[in-house]
Amino acid sequence: MYTTILSVKINTINLILSSTFLKREVEFDLYLPEGILGNEKIELLLLNDGQDVAKMNFAEILTQAHVNKRKNRLIVVAIKASAERVMEYGVVGEPDFKGRGGKADEYSNFIIKELLPFVKKKIAIPITGRTAFAGFSLGGLSAFDIAWNNPSSFDVIGVFSGAFWWRKKDLANGYTDDDRIIHALIDHTSTKPNMKFWLMTGTEDEKADRNKNFIIDSIDDTIDVIKALQKKNYKRTSDIYYYEKVGGKHDVPTWASVMPAFLNWAFEN
Repeated sequence: MYTTILSVKINTINLILSSTFLKREVEFDLYLPEGILGNEKIELLLLNDGQDVAKMNFAEILTQAHVNKRKNRLIVVAIKASAERVMEYGVVGEPDFKGRGGKADEYSNFIIKELLPFVKKKIAIPITGRTAFAGFSLGGLSAFDIAWNNPSSFDVIGVFSGAFWWRKKDLANGYTDDDRIIHALIDHTSTKPNMKFWLMTGTEDEKADRNKNFIIDSIDDTIDVIKALQKKNYKRTSDIYYYEKVGGKHDVPTWASVMPAFLNWAFEN
């Protein structure tokens, strides 16, 4: 049984990495626990929409996440989106019906081939625990896609108010639920059997209700992702955890409020 430890101080380091794939500089914040000795279990979390993470009291959230972890240390990389966010976030090879997400392949290559090697070299400590990728809204969709398709790099996927509505057809142009891009990806591909999924929605994420079933689309689409994962033999709650925040909105305060629950579930005690 792990025992309570003294408070772990979190240092925040702002960094910029020049990306060949994105042809721009990428800014991110590195949240690094102080005093790592090297005998701890080191875990890593990448977060899309780091500009939203910066609006949270994230260093304190991360400090509290360490309270019941005796020898675990979680390092977090919060990647700030650019003006190209709606083009860089999405599903690789599958832009939506408006062509958004057209640079998702370049962003995925940046994450896997540039950012991860840079961060691992920067911290100079082997990652011996889990590695996760998470994000908010469209950033959550992006995190899901990249982690799903790169199982050698990630163990856990976290999605807060995910843009799982991402679709190939407009609602007014013959849309059916089969046109949802991430659901089709899950149905037609596979990732590693022990991948973990933490999915969150708020009951006030939005008001849209495509099928008029009195359940908002963000909840419907997320539940359908869970159903698709279950068809791949992932189990609730050992592999899939669904958090529905009553009164939760599509905003930073809601995501900040559930972040501790994500960190507690996603990373080993």
